Amino acid sequence: MNFRYEEYPFELFSVSHVVAVIVSFGCMIGLYVFRDRLSGSGKGVLKWLLVVLLVLSEALFQVWYLLNDQWDVAINLPFQLCSISLYLCTIMLITKNYRIFEISFFASMTGAFIAIVTPELFFGFPHFRYFQFFLAHLAIVISCLYMVWIEGFTLTFRSMVRAFIALNLIAVIVFMVNRLVGANYMFLSHKPYNASPIDYLGEYPYYLLALEGVAVILFSLLYLPFYLFKNRKSGGNVNT
Repeated sequence: MNFRYEEYPFELFSVSHVVAVIVSFGCMIGLYVFRDRLSGSGKGVLKWLLVVLLVLSEALFQVWYLLNDQWDVAINLPFQLCSISLYLCTIMLITKNYRIFEISFFASMTGAFIAIVTPELFFGFPHFRYFQFFLAHLAIVISCLYMVWIEGFTLTFRSMVRAFIALNLIAVIVFMVNRLVGANYMFLSHKPYNASPIDYLGEYPYYLLALEGVAVILFSLLYLPFYLFKNRKSGGNVNT
């Protein structure tokens, strides 16, 4: 539970990282394979398990910083994209609000999913932060897939547009927070310190414009399966 990076170094695509990625993909595949077997009480158990995992992972993260006297407004406020996704997913699961689902899905399946593959993580296995990081991000992704595969929610082209606009509005707020507290939430002030796909998008502030284009591409790819297959399940209150 300490903050000594050198004792638990994280290495991108190391054995422990690859194992975490494999386990994450295995959980996603498992959810899809057993989706039809989850009904009634089983569905409710999974939903509340995800809520508990989301809340617990965030609470433990904050407590860990507090116990080590490292809590800082420039680090611990919930303004990273994945932190925002975590809170949105928690509300989404509890309320089944379709508008929140729209934003959560596109934000989570870009931010949290990519974070699993290329994490900005400084503590490797078997440090607490290693487990907390991958558990939190996997819970975010699984929550969104749960809403689609288990609850039957679907997406429209307007969903993609609304999510894109909402995330840009959130980014404006986060940008102002960054200026006020000297933070780098959503990487709006500078690139991540760890290697990431953002490294290929140019220098500040040009990579921010490039990220807009990347978001459009990723959002379109995420929407494509819904467009092609029309998502036969329509259990959610699907609006356009």
